Amino acid sequence: MIRVLLAEDQSMVLGALAALLDLEPDIEVVGRAHDGREALDLLETTRPDVVLTDIEMPNLTGLELAAEVKRRGSPARVVILTTFGRSGYLRRALDAGAAGYLLKDAPSERLAEAVRRVHAGLRAIDPDLAAAAWDDEADPLTDRERQVLRLAADGQPSARIAAELHLSEGTVRNYLSEAISKLGAENRVAAARIARQKGWL
Repeated sequence: MIRVLLAEDQSMVLGALAALLDLEPDIEVVGRAHDGREALDLLETTRPDVVLTDIEMPNLTGLELAAEVKRRGSPARVVILTTFGRSGYLRRALDAGAAGYLLKDAPSERLAEAVRRVHAGLRAIDPDLAAAAWDDEADPLTDRERQVLRLAADGQPSARIAAELHLSEGTVRNYLSEAISKLGAENRVAAARIARQKGWL
């Protein structure tokens, strides 16, 4: 049996994914998490072969979860299942250690197929997205610039961002300035919009 841990913050989607996979004779859903932090806790107790996770989740995103699974040296393989069909997200997912990247609007039979492929040591990536990824420009943002820009996009002032990230306000302004410059934007809001469109945020 292939042991699968699910991480998805929308309860209805989480239940539907579990129901779909439970129909497969060789797949067993051993855990359900509503955010990335809960998934990390369950990783230790359920010892899954495959972690199937959304990207946007509270506490820890799917990309951060994939990176942490890799950092811990867990044998579990990560598959990202998302609505974000942008090549920037795919590149970031692969950089974080994900072995699979599927879109939620793909045919349902692809889900079990992807779990089996990844469990066998292969990759499972949406083919159209994979092709587009090689044509698109690379993400110019550093992790810290992305972190600061994400908080700024949520409307947080520099002082609050500085406090949250344990940085000085001047350093936060420098990161924002660098991000705005790299993206050719007029301000932080425009920079965040561009980064989101590209899948870099």
